[in-house]
Amino acid sequence: MPFPDRPPSNAPGDPGDTSGVLHDKLTIPERYVAPRSQKVLYVIAVILAVVGAGSFFLILAEVKQKIDLATVDETVSSWFVSQRSPAATTIMGVLATIFGPIVMPIIVAAVTGIWIIRARKLWRPLLLAGAMLTGLILAQVITRLVERPRPPMDLMVLGADSTYSFPSGHVLGASDFLLVGAFLVFSRRRRIGAVIGGFSAAVAGIASQAISRLYLGYHWLTDVLASVSLSLIVLAAVIALDTWRTTKALPGPEEMAAKKRPRPA
Repeated sequence: MPFPDRPPSNAPGDPGDTSGVLHDKLTIPERYVAPRSQKVLYVIAVILAVVGAGSFFLILAEVKQKIDLATVDETVSSWFVSQRSPAATTIMGVLATIFGPIVMPIIVAAVTGIWIIRARKLWRPLLLAGAMLTGLILAQVITRLVERPRPPMDLMVLGADSTYSFPSGHVLGASDFLLVGAFLVFSRRRRIGAVIGGFSAAVAGIASQAISRLYLGYHWLTDVLASVSLSLIVLAAVIALDTWRTTKALPGPEEMAAKKRPRPA
């Protein structure tokens, strides 16, 4: 018989019963990596968290005290306004719409939905959805705590917006989606070229969205930089959690030798 261990009908794992498939999808995958690679991932997570948190609170302090980087906000805003043209405005408007509060949730829902359907495990698409939700909550809470006014309404291209400015929700959403998505997709690739290409594309997408918010007159430079800083913290949390839950260190030579050593009778 080709399938001697096939479970009886309606048992978990039977094609007629979805409970086995769902259980398999909900199982957190595990992968073996070299101990050095595992440590590197944790180190990267720590560095990203420290850099992200440090830069965010530094920018926040400068915004509150209106010193250092915050003093060039108006100059940068004026420069972007002076660069406006019909073609550039159209492009920037499209970018703002894609990563806006209406289209972006649809994109995230579509990507995670398709990923959930096609993936053998739900771990990575659920991590992406969780990262996006975390970023949304951070943006809503911090915006209301800081209560920073946006640039003057007469500079806004796509209509007046009277909500608060710090941090930029558009940039935070784009950063979380692109950076976390790049990590979850390319962290399983062994070809360094694919990893570099994936993260380069993510950085380019984030930069274009940040420029769009400055160009269209809805945010200050410090707003978008603070959003990128927060996204680094979110990315660090995802890397640490994914490494902790899915990686196992390969046994070293001594451990392998101990396993091969015959046990005493």
